[in-house]
Amino acid sequence: MGLRDEIIEQPALLRRWLDTQLDAVRQVAAAIRQRQPDYVFLAARGTSDHAGVYAQYLWGARNRLPVAFAAPSLFTRYDAQSVPRLHNALVVGISQSGQSPDVVSVLAEGRRQGAVTLAITNAAHSPLNEAAEFALDVHMGVERATATTKSYTGELLAVATLSAVLRGEAADLEDLRRLPDVVEAALALEPAAAEIAGRQRDLKHCVVLGRGYNYATAREWALKLKELAYVFADPYSAADFQHGPIAMVERGFPVLAVAPRGAVLDDLLALLRRLRDEHEADLLVISDDEAALALGHNSLRLPGGVPEWLTPIVGIVPAQLYCYHLTLAKGYDAETPRHIRKVTLTE
Repeated sequence: MGLRDEIIEQPALLRRWLDTQLDAVRQVAAAIRQRQPDYVFLAARGTSDHAGVYAQYLWGARNRLPVAFAAPSLFTRYDAQSVPRLHNALVVGISQSGQSPDVVSVLAEGRRQGAVTLAITNAAHSPLNEAAEFALDVHMGVERATATTKSYTGELLAVATLSAVLRGEAADLEDLRRLPDVVEAALALEPAAAEIAGRQRDLKHCVVLGRGYNYATAREWALKLKELAYVFADPYSAADFQHGPIAMVERGFPVLAVAPRGAVLDDLLALLRRLRDEHEADLLVISDDEAALALGHNSLRLPGGVPEWLTPIVGIVPAQLYCYHLTLAKGYDAETPRHIRKVTLTE
C-alpha cells in the first residue's frame, strides 16, 4: 500500500471510526464536563500541529474553550521553574505515532499536576497514550507512506467529534455521519488535480492561503508541498498575509487558496480578487463557492452542503491528491521523501 492508496481509503476509515469510537469520545466528554477545565493546553508537532490549529478554532468557536499551544522545550530543556501551571487545563497531545518525547513530556507533567490529559494518536500502545489519563485512537491503520495523510484526517475527525459531543446537539452528529460520503465525493477530483499538477510541474515556490477553520488546511497543504514535491510553500492566514507578505506577489506569482463557504469567505474573495486583478497572481483555488472558483486560473470544486466547521476534513483531500500528482509530475518518489523519517523524535 502506498501514499495514493492511503488517501483513497480515507472515507472508509472515517466511516469505521464513527461507527466504533463514539462511546470513547463520550467518556472523554463526560470527564471534561465534570472537571470543567478553564482552557486547553495543546502539544503537537508537524502535521499533528495543524490538527491542533483546527482544534484551536473549533473548540474556541463552538465550545468556548481557549486553546494555548505548548512550548515543549519548557518541559524538556529548562528547569522546573520554567514549567507552566496546568492544574486548571485540559492538556491535549496530538501525535500520529505517540512517540515524540517532547509531546509526551507535556502530557506527563499535566497529569502530574492533576490536569485532565488527553492523547489523540494513531497508535493505541504508545508512550503518549500511557502518559495520558484518556486517549482517543484514530484507528486509521498502519500508515506506510512517510507523508501523513489518513492519520491527519483521523485526528481532525477526533477533534470534531469531541466538539460535537461536548455541544450535545443531534444535528452535529448527523453532519458527522454524512462526512465520509462527502470525502468520498471529493476523491472524484483526482483527475482534475492530476491535470493541474501536470501543468504546474515547474512549481518551485508559492504561498498557501486559508482563514478560520481552514488556516489549518493551508498549513497542512503547504507542508505536503514541501515534504513531497520540494516546493517552498509558505502558508498564511489570509488576514496575516496582508500585513506584509503580500509584497512578494508579482505577475505570475503562484498563490494557492482553500476558500469554502463560511464566515470568512467574503474576506478571502476580496483578497483573491485583489491578487488576481491588481497583482496578476496565478491562482489555484479549492472551494465550493462559484465566485471563488471563478477567480482561479485553476480550481478544484469541493462537494457542496458541508458545514464550515467540517470543511477542513473535506478540503484537505484534493490538496493531498494535488501534492501526490505534483510529486510524480516532478519525477520524485512520493513514498519516501528525502531527509525525513516516518517517526521523528524531538526533545
